Amino acid sequence: MRYLITGTAGFIGFHLAKRLLDDGHFVTGFDGMTPYYDIRLKQRRHAILARSNGFRPVIGMLEDKDALDRAAELGEPDVIVHLAAQAGVRYSLENPKAYVDSNLTGSWNVLELAHKLKPQHLLLASTSSIYGANEKVPFAETDRADEPMTIYAATKKSMELMAHSYAHLHQIPTTAFRFFTVYGPWGRPDMALFKFVDAILNGRPIEIYGEGRMSRDFTYIDDLVEAIVRLMQVVPAPDNRAVADTFGDTLSRHAPFRIVNIGGGQPVELMRFVETVEAAVGKAAIRVMLPMQQGDVPRTFAAPDLLQALTGFTPTISVEDGVKRFVDWYRAEMTAA
Repeated sequence: MRYLITGTAGFIGFHLAKRLLDDGHFVTGFDGMTPYYDIRLKQRRHAILARSNGFRPVIGMLEDKDALDRAAELGEPDVIVHLAAQAGVRYSLENPKAYVDSNLTGSWNVLELAHKLKPQHLLLASTSSIYGANEKVPFAETDRADEPMTIYAATKKSMELMAHSYAHLHQIPTTAFRFFTVYGPWGRPDMALFKFVDAILNGRPIEIYGEGRMSRDFTYIDDLVEAIVRLMQVVPAPDNRAVADTFGDTLSRHAPFRIVNIGGGQPVELMRFVETVEAAVGKAAIRVMLPMQQGDVPRTFAAPDLLQALTGFTPTISVEDGVKRFVDWYRAEMTAA
């Protein structure tokens, strides 16, 4: 199979591309190499992918429609996976335009590309941030998600809505998956685990928001990639409605379009997460307790039922195992970098 993946120099795109290359597929990777965090980490990810003869990188911004067209001409993809985005909840308070440019205009360009190419399946990365401060738990895909807390969440929900309209108008089979706090080796430096490990190892304090009373449904990267690979095979169509309507399949009645949570449904309290990091590092953290930050939500909690029904899979790697794997990677790759 031939895949076009946006965001292959990013954390999730890198891991998905590597899995597909290892499985013998061809991947055209599209990435803007933006300086949101240290570009050297992105270059190292791409360098690893470039070891495979099946990988072809194209550097360009999502807002550059001509660059996307060049990537499509190079890769002639059967499947498109759109993972590139301006990420980060707190940064959206500082630079909202970056989110409009990438997540709205850029995603629209990807939809236009899919309209032209008619891939077998278009898959889009969304986020659990869409659920906002939803008090009903666990978060089900059929829950109302119309009260975003940040421009980041608003742009991702808008992308989902645009994608549904394109699926309807142009019969593009589309799956949007909502991620829940993905972590693991080669992760982003702006995320809590990376920052905690780096600070503890170097004797700096860690900042714990919400006085530690928040919880997150952490998803280890290998589990996430396995779920995506399995969902690739489940092309939205009337004959694969996984469960009865009363149980909440999100397959649209008007388009080949579906939304799926990718999360294990096992939220972890923030203080337990901190203790797990301390145990894996082998050193206590200097803790600075801070109030909830603007845009933060108190909890995320995935209902994994639809993912299980569609793929027979639910994320299972424990936070203890996952954090240890990250710390081992960090010591091997980052302390010597």
